[in-house]
Amino acid sequence: MVKALYQQCEASTIPFEILCFDDGSTLHYKTKNQPISNLEKVDYKELPTNLGRAKIRNVLGKAAQYPYLLFMDCDSEVTNNQYIQNYLDHLNPNILLYGGRVYENTPPTNGKKRLHYFHGKHREEILTEERKIRPYYSFMTNNFLIPKSIFLELLFEESIEGYGHEDTLFGMALQQKKIKIKHLNNPLKHLGLEDKSVFLKKQKEAIKNLYQLHKKAQPVDTKLLRTFLWCQRWKISGLVYGILNIFHPFINRQLQSTQPNLLFLDLYKLYILLDLDKK
Repeated sequence: MVKALYQQCEASTIPFEILCFDDGSTLHYKTKNQPISNLEKVDYKELPTNLGRAKIRNVLGKAAQYPYLLFMDCDSEVTNNQYIQNYLDHLNPNILLYGGRVYENTPPTNGKKRLHYFHGKHREEILTEERKIRPYYSFMTNNFLIPKSIFLELLFEESIEGYGHEDTLFGMALQQKKIKIKHLNNPLKHLGLEDKSVFLKKQKEAIKNLYQLHKKAQPVDTKLLRTFLWCQRWKISGLVYGILNIFHPFINRQLQSTQPNLLFLDLYKLYILLDLDKK
């Protein structure tokens, strides 16, 4: 990814730098990635401890020297040789640009990775025109360009620990500040599929973060939270929880299969959220 970026930036003749901060990875990944530090204009640093998804982005943004910041998840692939130019064509000091995310067209042969794949393919790979309908709700942090002045004004909420919803909160902050998001057809391909056990563990972490943000009256808006609040409004939370508690072992088994159903994932997530509230 770094090499593809480097070639495109060089071809565009813009002044640029590529910051790669290893956020407390194992030696295996450090050894694999260290060679990119030999590239000119690449700043590769290894951090001694993991800062987390929100804080590491703030560290990167503050360290950058140029007026526009392009944030990319490192488990991505640049598939378009006009990727950088597509962003350059839309630069605006008052607008955030979001390029989108895509997945492979065929499911992985490894059945353990299919839950993550189906979720990504059907929930995160959203056409540009569809993203434009709800621009802030469709925003994700895997692939966006933002003027540094705007980024420093907002920053990511560092109190969020673990995995999940730092992008939700950032999108809501953009909306509150009335900072425009322009959605482009300029996606990165997400390659980092995780085993279902890891994926479900991260979903639990994200739901815990969502619940904590809700209890703190933070401005978050997700389909899951709206469903949870609907259950509370109609005073059926206990009933729904009881039913889901009975069927939870079956739901869990279905999600562990090689053909997971996303409806069961939705029910699984609602059960986790209701369980957090009950406790």
